[in-house]
Amino acid sequence: MESKTTYFGTVGSENTSETLRIARQRSLELGIKNIIVASNTGDTAVRAMDAIQGLRVIVVTHVSGFRAPDTQEFTEDSRRIVESQGGIVVTAAHAFAGISRAMSNKYNMPGPGYLIADTLRIFGQGMKVAVEVALMAADAGVVRTDEDVVSVGGTSCGADTAIVLMPVPSHHFFDAKVKEILCKPRL
Repeated sequence: MESKTTYFGTVGSENTSETLRIARQRSLELGIKNIIVASNTGDTAVRAMDAIQGLRVIVVTHVSGFRAPDTQEFTEDSRRIVESQGGIVVTAAHAFAGISRAMSNKYNMPGPGYLIADTLRIFGQGMKVAVEVALMAADAGVVRTDEDVVSVGGTSCGADTAIVLMPVPSHHFFDAKVKEILCKPRL
C-alpha cells in the first residue's frame, strides 16, 4: 500500500484549510465516516463544518476551566453552528493531563500523562493533540472503537496535523495505533 504524507513548512493556522481538505479526501478514499477535529474557541470547528461536508464531524474542545476557572473557550456561537450542521461537540477532561496536571500543580511532579504527551510531541504538537482528542471522543462514546477515524490536531491555533487511527478509550491507550500520518509540519 502506498499513501501520501504532506509536510508543511510552518506550524499553525495557515495550514488549516489544507489539513481539512486532506483529512476529508483521505476519509472518502478509505470509507471513513468520522473525522475528529480539535478546536479551542470554535474557529477551527466552524471551518471544519464547511470543509468536511458529507462526513460526520466530531469536535473536541478544551476542558472547561482550562484558561480560567469556570470558563469555556469554545463559544456558544460556534457550538450552535456546529450542532446546527450535524456536528457533535465533546468537552471532556484532557486524556493526557487530568490527574497528571493536578500532580504537577500541587506537587511539582509530572504524572504519566505528561510523559506520554511529551513523547508524542517529538512528532509535533499537532500529533499529540490528534491522538489525545481521539481518546477523548472514544471516552465520550461518540466514536466506535472498531472503526478507523481521521483525527485532526494543531499547534497553538488552527489545524496542521491529520492522522488515521483506530480510536480507543484512554484507559486502553497502549492499544491505540496510528495507521497513517496524512499531514504534519516538518519541524
